[in-house]
Amino acid sequence: MDESLIIVAYLPAYADAFYELNIEWLRKYFYVEPYDEEVLRNPDKYIINKGGHIFFAIIDTSVVGTLALMPTASDGVLELTKMAVSPELRGRKIGQKLMQFSIDFARSEGFDALVLYSNTILENAIYIYRKYGFKEVPLEANGPYKRGNIKMILELI
Repeated sequence: MDESLIIVAYLPAYADAFYELNIEWLRKYFYVEPYDEEVLRNPDKYIINKGGHIFFAIIDTSVVGTLALMPTASDGVLELTKMAVSPELRGRKIGQKLMQFSIDFARSEGFDALVLYSNTILENAIYIYRKYGFKEVPLEANGPYKRGNIKMILELI
């Protein structure tokens, strides 16, 4: 793991990096849904101002990864979403460091659980989620993402 890697909270100066990191993997593996475009272009409006959090992994002065925690309709439950790592740095445990940071943060803030939606085509991501204790639960018929075919939860209490 990179010794110089730090994780910091959202600043408006990082908004472009949030967009670019997430758009890259969406285009690579799926397609960009209108809702994705709207949220990624306006993280203040859709995540931060609604009580959510965005974190960034930074090496030196470069943003190399990101992850968001968004409020859900369920009290005490955050959605872990918008996790992305620079393509050239994948495989260096940056995603795992972001994952551990977000779990620690949610616990310290008194949240009960983290949920996430993903797709089983993302084998490395699913492996990481399971490694950190996420368990598969039934996916709602009207889930928030068309590309999502798996829902997972991590109980924090």
